Amino acid sequence: MQRQTAVTGESLLRGVLAGTPHPSRGLPTLVGMDNRDAVSAFLRSRRERITPEQAGLPTYGRRQVPGLRRGEVATLAGVSVEYYTRLERGNLRGVSDSVLDALAQALRLDATERMYLYDLARAAGPVPKARARQREVRPTVRPSVARIVEGMPEMPAYVMNNRLDALAANPLGRALYSEMYADPTCGANVARFAFFNPAARRFYTDWERMARFAVGALRVEAGKSPYDRELSNLIGELSTRSDTFRVMWGSHDVHVFRESTKRLNHPLVGELELDQETMSLPDDSGLSVVVYSAPPRTAAEDGLKLLASWSATTRQEQNAQSTSTPSTRQP
Repeated sequence: MQRQTAVTGESLLRGVLAGTPHPSRGLPTLVGMDNRDAVSAFLRSRRERITPEQAGLPTYGRRQVPGLRRGEVATLAGVSVEYYTRLERGNLRGVSDSVLDALAQALRLDATERMYLYDLARAAGPVPKARARQREVRPTVRPSVARIVEGMPEMPAYVMNNRLDALAANPLGRALYSEMYADPTCGANVARFAFFNPAARRFYTDWERMARFAVGALRVEAGKSPYDRELSNLIGELSTRSDTFRVMWGSHDVHVFRESTKRLNHPLVGELELDQETMSLPDDSGLSVVVYSAPPRTAAEDGLKLLASWSATTRQEQNAQSTSTPSTRQP
């Protein structure tokens, strides 16, 4: 059984490193991002998770609703009940920063949630005509960034956009995510891989945690870029095809990828515990460079070296095969 798994993994790696392009994917229909609905659901979900005891409020008798009442949030934020009711119905248009700060404090929002609330408030404002006419521009990976990624041969690395697409990767990065790259239905998208490919539940040792992080990252981007058509289509596709994604999306949790420890189970080299760093590029492209590394003198370091060896050998064999194949062109 172990030999069969290794052969399958080797075949998979060869296909990935061949660099076969993936067909673009999309939904025929656009899923609309209703900002008012998003605002209402987010504020309500944050209110319902806080108990009066956590907020330092007295309780009397049996409560009919989970968490805080609207009036209690209004008191904590220093606004009237009518005004907070308007906010929770989804109307953040024209709300001042001081009110947003008071609301964030009353609802005990963390830094990511606070940023998301501000993004929702900005998106609630009127859309400038110039922006409404502006065509969507896909950010591209600058050659200098691609060279940086390629210049780290001992560490898996790739460039990711705000929709969790892997736009460019070095050979070790493609080898690490060989199952994602080998699946044309994923389109080299981490979220599609996590929710559509059964292999992802084995590849990510803590699959649920990773999946929730991916959902939270997409929700942050949806709040920041509510007019991103491709993002809307992706979320619609995930919601339509995955009940699990739809449930997680409904929790209204938000997340930003930064540093973390990833526990992976690769089909060729087995278990790997890697440190992940996600570094946003200092421009407005929304692109990030994701790099994995292993602490020295660990099993993970040995695993990456073995994976790098497999990757290099496979690419050499493919290059040799491509150069030895007779040309079919006529003289």
